[in-house]
Amino acid sequence: AARAAYKLMAYKDEYEVARLYSNGQFREALHREFEGVQKVRVYLSPPGLVGKDPSTGRMRKIGVGGWIFPVFRVLAACRGLREGPFDLFGRTAERRLERRLRDAFLARLKTLAAELNKDNMAAAIELTESVMQVRGFGAVKAPAAEALLSRLASSCEVR
Repeated sequence: AARAAYKLMAYKDEYEVARLYSNGQFREALHREFEGVQKVRVYLSPPGLVGKDPSTGRMRKIGVGGWIFPVFRVLAACRGLREGPFDLFGRTAERRLERRLRDAFLARLKTLAAELNKDNMAAAIELTESVMQVRGFGAVKAPAAEALLSRLASSCEVR
């Protein structure tokens, strides 16, 4: 249950991606694995700037050069805006879905913990383990997240 809750609370949003690219570990690993790297191209799918690919239904990606790393540092420093009124990325459908799923699971987990007994233990474990099946990003993650949300809503009577 703790791993499942952590997975839903620690989703990788734009601020986290920016932190991962700007904290120095990416550059260190790049230089450790490849000698003489001169140029780096990062492929991103910034919300509001790219549309969907009509053949796949997934958001398109754009390639950006090394100029993006200072932008990542600024964005990582803005992580305090997350889920607040000035969060530029928090209004996207993907972020709203992630928050709804997190909140629904935590509420359900609280109820499960209060009602837990030997008769509902297996169902409670199975429900918490199902969180681990929600993987990926965007259009890949959405169907599994929506299915789990529906399941959480209908599992209120796990007794």
